[in-house]
Amino acid sequence: MAMKKKIDANRLNLKDEVVSINRVTKVVKGGKNMSFAALVVIGDPAEGVVGYGSGKAKEVPQAIRKGIESAKKNLHKVNLTESTIPHQVLGHFGAGQVMLKPAPEGTGVIAGKTVRAVMTAAGVQNVLTKSLGSANPHNVIKATFDALIQLRNKAEVAALRGKAVEEL
Repeated sequence: MAMKKKIDANRLNLKDEVVSINRVTKVVKGGKNMSFAALVVIGDPAEGVVGYGSGKAKEVPQAIRKGIESAKKNLHKVNLTESTIPHQVLGHFGAGQVMLKPAPEGTGVIAGKTVRAVMTAAGVQNVLTKSLGSANPHNVIKATFDALIQLRNKAEVAALRGKAVEEL
């Protein structure tokens, strides 16, 4: 199995988007402790790099900041063809499934809120998506990343088959 190359977050022009903020209350002897959990997607659309992270804190801005720091450690390079994905793919995580399908120029990103955040952060401009199963943002994002990691370009497929790109 090939090692994943570490992506340097400092050299990228990363844009972040908050996908969800969850208020969590813990009941303790003295009353209730409130905290916030933020799910954040970051990416560089020009480079095709995207990542996600989760952060928890007593206040929303700190939770978002922690989520961004977590996302910078979890960056992935996405194989794209011009403005769309190379082929149809189905990603799974838990009870969540996400189908990604290439679309012709001018279609735009047809996706729900969670998947749209990932696609726009990755720099995909034309794609059709469908979220199947779980609507939990954590599961949907992880299923979307599973699908993006499965994407292969022609050069990778040719190398796996031991053929030239022209033979495919």
